[in-house]
Amino acid sequence: MYTGSPAAREASGWDALNETERQARQQQGVEAWGQWVAAHRSAIVDTGAPLGSTLRVDARGIESIHNAMAAFTVVQAESHQAAAAMFEGHPHFTIFPGEAVEIMECLPLPG
Repeated sequence: MYTGSPAAREASGWDALNETERQARQQQGVEAWGQWVAAHRSAIVDTGAPLGSTLRVDARGIESIHNAMAAFTVVQAESHQAAAAMFEGHPHFTIFPGEAVEIMECLPLPG
């Protein structure tokens, strides 16, 4: 799960870039992300997608909320640690203004 926050965006300096600098950095990020996908193609189960607005449903009903989830990718690896290692130095947070990548195991359904 790719995460982001207003604080991470501010710390990245993304919004302080002029349009030319931002476009150049975005192009660099897209190329780096493509290289990451190519390097890990055999482990990627679903390349995922960016995530939009969030609606939360509970016993009180439906409400619009904000969370840190920005996008997702599904990978298969030998271990939880091996999956996490795939994302070290990822362009989500080294080039783009993302905050982090959180790696969660998909556990088998009980029963």
